[in-house]
Amino acid sequence: MSAARPPLEISEQGYFFCGGRYFDTPDGRFMSGQMYVEFQIPQHRTQNVPIVMFSGGGQSGLNYTGTPDGREGWAQFFLRRGYAVYVCDQPSRARSAHQPETGALTRHSVARVEQQFTAPARSKLWPQAQLHTQWPGAGVAGDPIFDQYYAQSFPSLARFAQQQALNRDAGAALLDRIGPAILLTHSQSGTFGWLIADARPGLVTAIVAMEPSGPPVRDMVAKGAPDWFEDGAFTKPFGLTAEPLAYDPPLADPADLHFVRQDMADGPGLMRGWAQAEPARKLANLAHIPVLVVQGEASYHAPYDHCTVHYLRQAGVDVTFLRLADLGIFGNGHMLMLEKNNAEIAAVAADWLAGLAQATSDVA
Repeated sequence: MSAARPPLEISEQGYFFCGGRYFDTPDGRFMSGQMYVEFQIPQHRTQNVPIVMFSGGGQSGLNYTGTPDGREGWAQFFLRRGYAVYVCDQPSRARSAHQPETGALTRHSVARVEQQFTAPARSKLWPQAQLHTQWPGAGVAGDPIFDQYYAQSFPSLARFAQQQALNRDAGAALLDRIGPAILLTHSQSGTFGWLIADARPGLVTAIVAMEPSGPPVRDMVAKGAPDWFEDGAFTKPFGLTAEPLAYDPPLADPADLHFVRQDMADGPGLMRGWAQAEPARKLANLAHIPVLVVQGEASYHAPYDHCTVHYLRQAGVDVTFLRLADLGIFGNGHMLMLEKNNAEIAAVAADWLAGLAQATSDVA
């Protein structure tokens, strides 16, 4: 048995809300768009810049404060590494109250969660799915760990542009309050990272993007062998997002951003990605912000995260791309923060951040 961890000493903790606006209805005045944020500051804080954690589709800050089988989460991991940690619930989700006037909601069925997140090897919808080994349990309804995980699922705003606008605005308000921070995003919230950094480039010191929303331009539909992939909806008119990003040269109209598709995939089991037509416009507000993109071996992101990395690099963004399998970390699906080796994956991000801090110190 492994030795018990020492108690985690916290000097300050609490919660607050940021963003949001009042609106009037025949029934009175209400608020929407606010974001719940809880924070902890460790007794032995060694890092000057906090980490802000955003969850993905259908999820909440609970993704980071524990796992469905009872282990510590990434919030505790980074607290033990000396970071102040801020964990968010997206506007209109979980502890960030939803108002009907804000818009329609959508939700993940049990079957979709099993196929995409917890038991993809059963469905084999993408080539790498059969490699999945790291979910802590059977990954299907009726298994107690799956049931704990599914019980924490929440409906999401149906319109991607609305999700992104609300989280951009609330995230910018959060940074205005707490100052410079590292953004840790996952899946759906990957779009929020680009948008918040674009809105507050001077307040984002780094972005850790765990399998960020992708691929660029059009969604991927995974449909199984033999063809595996087909293009989905045109959901990202700004390349990486549905909401505007600042490009250089500036865009007079999103239609001025022209895209081309690869003639051939970069390798077996990979999809053909979309990128800008050359000469590519630059994402000038993101150019000075270091970005880490992390990809699991067996995730449905495995066929296309390299396309997101290519898009960012083409647009002038400094990106480090780490495939966990290349580091000897095998079998991970999409829910990296909840799987059996979640601490090992968090250490990959922590080591990258430590390298950034060291490089900054060396320059200074």
